[in-house]
Amino acid sequence: MYKRMPLLILITLSLACAHTPRHTEPGTDIAQALPAPTPPIVVLTFDDSVQSHRDFVAPLLKEYGFGATFFVTQLWMNDTDNFMTWQDIADIHSMGFEIGNHSWTHRGFNTQAAADAMEEELAQVNVQLANVGVPKPVSFAWCGNAFGPACRNKLEELGYKFARRGMQPELPYGEIHIGPQYDPAKHDALLIPTTADAYPKWTLDHFKKIIDQTQPGTFTILQFHGVPDLAHPWVHTSPQRFKEFMAYLKQSGAAVIALRDLTTYTQAPLNPDDPMRTTTYPQPKE
Repeated sequence: MYKRMPLLILITLSLACAHTPRHTEPGTDIAQALPAPTPPIVVLTFDDSVQSHRDFVAPLLKEYGFGATFFVTQLWMNDTDNFMTWQDIADIHSMGFEIGNHSWTHRGFNTQAAADAMEEELAQVNVQLANVGVPKPVSFAWCGNAFGPACRNKLEELGYKFARRGMQPELPYGEIHIGPQYDPAKHDALLIPTTADAYPKWTLDHFKKIIDQTQPGTFTILQFHGVPDLAHPWVHTSPQRFKEFMAYLKQSGAAVIALRDLTTYTQAPLNPDDPMRTTTYPQPKE
């Protein structure tokens, strides 16, 4: 019996220690032991081939080390005072940014007739890009934020990997709201929702709310136009305000990426059962 006592004592002490709360050194912040918060992941997109993309936006983003996608269309390019040339677009590509397709005529792609014209519309842009050394895009932006099932399926047939729509139909066009974040487990990769569409009355406080509500596993998708956008003042962003937005993104520690980079950050299915796949927006007029 006496020979067994040391073993019994050892077992008793072990059980007692297992139920004793861990000791924290005086002055230690318990929060330091918790996992660090995941920084937001933000996708920057810019539409319509506005000249300020080359002259102001791309150089500033390059300075910050941010990624971005520039969606280009030919529609307004004859206005060389306000819109880029194909060589300007090539310059942005050479700076490391993604060039996406925004169609030749910027028409709405929400009908079967539009789907029938889609291949030629996108091919015309691709030919001009190839002429200046820009590879065929893998990303598309729905023009005027219109979309429909036939056009979505045509886009997949043409080999596009990602396509960004607007905040609609969840939220009305032209109003300042915070829309849905892109969740790869819920949203089709060819119908990625815009989280926030920039308008002239955006404030820095509103921008902070957009970024700060980003949840782990989802992505904040930002849609900008010109900075400035003198030809389209309803979607204009002032250079000074844009500088404030980008400074806050840097301060927040956000990962700021192009649309094509989403595959680096998610392994979720890219084409889940999204109800938008059978939705037409807006409904064509009779």
